[in-house]
Amino acid sequence: MQFLDPRIRLPQFLKRFFPGALWTGPAGENQIYLTFDDGPVPEVTPWVLDLLRNENIKSCFFCVGENVMRFPDVYQQILNEGHLTGNHTYNHLQGLKTGKEHYLENTEKAAQFIDSRFFRPPHGLLKISQYQELCRKYQVVMWDIVSCDYNQSLTAKTVIRNVTKNVRPGSIIIFHDSYKARRNLYAALPVVIKELKALGYRFGTLTEAVKGLKGTSF
Repeated sequence: MQFLDPRIRLPQFLKRFFPGALWTGPAGENQIYLTFDDGPVPEVTPWVLDLLRNENIKSCFFCVGENVMRFPDVYQQILNEGHLTGNHTYNHLQGLKTGKEHYLENTEKAAQFIDSRFFRPPHGLLKISQYQELCRKYQVVMWDIVSCDYNQSLTAKTVIRNVTKNVRPGSIIIFHDSYKARRNLYAALPVVIKELKALGYRFGTLTEAVKGLKGTSF
């Protein structure tokens, strides 16, 4: 069995602790779901939006509240382009290192700037008590593949391979519209989109994913 780096796909056992979270979407018609974390920032996010518009792809941007507060025009551009947004806490907090009340307060602070029922925990790490409270208000969205574009020790070629060699129908994929990821993002994302389309994949939205899996009108 091939070993898969846990940074690319979170270990299966974690799903037992977060049973209502969205890890993958419906796989019909080779559908996959492209998402972005950690923005918006003016030097990166508009570039992503231009690429997605040219490729006719709609995505979901999990935004850090502090960035939205600092760059409201960039956040509004995401919405104007018809993309979804999600809450990624106000300060990109890591749940296991943060008390429950502070974590929830930080998330609600972000919600003052991000009107969304989607939430993704930074690093995919949450205490069960935090998760249980968040599920009362949000659809928690995890992922199937993270590109690791933020890892500056990796080449763009490796980032491309992380996605294209591990993708499967239903995959929720993460890239980052952040300063840290910029070098790999610029080089890898256009190639990944081209290769996935050539493989017959179709890019869906998280709204479609939730409806398909839960049969709801979310």
